[in-house]
Amino acid sequence: MSSSKKASEKKLKLFYLLIIHYFAAMNKIILITGATSGIGRACAFKFAAAKYNVIITGRRQERLLELQAKLEAEFGIAVLPLCFDVQDREAVTAVLTNLPEQWQKINILINNAGLALGRDSFEEADLDDWDTMLNSNVHGLLYVSKAIIPFMLAQKKGHIINMGSVAGKEVYEKGNVYCASKFAVDAITKAMRIDLLKNNIKVTGIHPGAVETEFSLVRFKGDEATANSAYLGYKALTANDIADTIFYCTNLPDHVCINDLVITSTQQAGTYYFHKNG
Repeated sequence: MSSSKKASEKKLKLFYLLIIHYFAAMNKIILITGATSGIGRACAFKFAAAKYNVIITGRRQERLLELQAKLEAEFGIAVLPLCFDVQDREAVTAVLTNLPEQWQKINILINNAGLALGRDSFEEADLDDWDTMLNSNVHGLLYVSKAIIPFMLAQKKGHIINMGSVAGKEVYEKGNVYCASKFAVDAITKAMRIDLLKNNIKVTGIHPGAVETEFSLVRFKGDEATANSAYLGYKALTANDIADTIFYCTNLPDHVCINDLVITSTQQAGTYYFHKNG
């Protein structure tokens, strides 16, 4: 290949990259916690496909970088990976309150990071499991929200999505503190909606039933047989189902806000009742 042709191709590639960055700078920005798997990851792909620039957070650096590469290559958008644990108040505050200026105009926050650990009777449950669930599901949501809301206040608009659960609507046997943590998310979401009403910030609680992701594998601490048995006999929701629902809620007219949404598969009603095949 001649040097002139190589130079032309290099210029064309540079021009293409400049075009991508120009349009990326005009994109809306979404921040998704717990983006390296499950619902968070599905949301990252859904919004990136719609040309949102994406801030992804998680505890696993390798997964974050892998996700960043895939989103940027496939959708031509900008991605900012941030590695921290939402349980760590100092880390959350240090990272999120010091975002680069071009990333501060956050339009949507999805508080997705969270987990269930164990499914034990109250008297047999592990205190460390309880602490981890409360620190992730409740305190982590609070820390992240507190850091990001000032950016929305500056714009006089924004939308916060808090991932709850049907377990935050009714308690089930051996759900104890996981249910409590999601009841707290439900209450916090309602309080946010009321307190932020004057600031033109939408707040939506999304409360899924059974979703087939890594959720059960984490809950049962790597026991694949037990985790897989949780989804036998019925078609559970998928992470993409929830991502589609969130995308719908966040793309309604400015004067419309879905405050609270419970979503289950057709074969589930509430936390306990399932119609299973066979």
